[in-house]
Amino acid sequence: MEQVGEESMSIYATVWQLRFPRYGDGRTDWEWVGIIAQGVPAHIGSPTPGCGYETGDPYSDFLPPAVEAAPDDDGTELRAVVFVTAGTAKGTARSGQEYVMPLLVLSGRGYAPLSFGELHERLCAALSGDRPRVVMEQWNSDGRHPLRVRRRPNRGGSPQARLVIAETATWPWPSR
Repeated sequence: MEQVGEESMSIYATVWQLRFPRYGDGRTDWEWVGIIAQGVPAHIGSPTPGCGYETGDPYSDFLPPAVEAAPDDDGTELRAVVFVTAGTAKGTARSGQEYVMPLLVLSGRGYAPLSFGELHERLCAALSGDRPRVVMEQWNSDGRHPLRVRRRPNRGGSPQARLVIAETATWPWPSR
């Protein structure tokens, strides 16, 4: 088993990089953060003979289950896609390949059929955490800049989330 800090080749390949609003909801004066989709090819940890993992999958503690690698796999089939913000640390006590606090981890088969809209929604929800969701930004002639936000019901709350008005003085929401 590899040790933290041990030199080794990465199991990840960058699939794409995009910028998202730091807190998951767009607002004209918010910062943007880079999101990187890191793909793990299907042969990594695969029980398929000849892939090099006949004695077991060293990544099973932090990745979705390994998949059989097709003999004619050209490297495009993915075992997993791990989404991280730019600069996310890699390397934990259990593996130098594990990202510290990834935003989202999907199996390759779970990632493939997602539309961009569905993926965008999931990533924005991961970025926002428990913060209310901005649904409207308003610019008043008196200089006030109220926002209309909807409380997120995903933590056991009512699906009929209430619309609330917040002034800019309360934004951005405090970090977790």
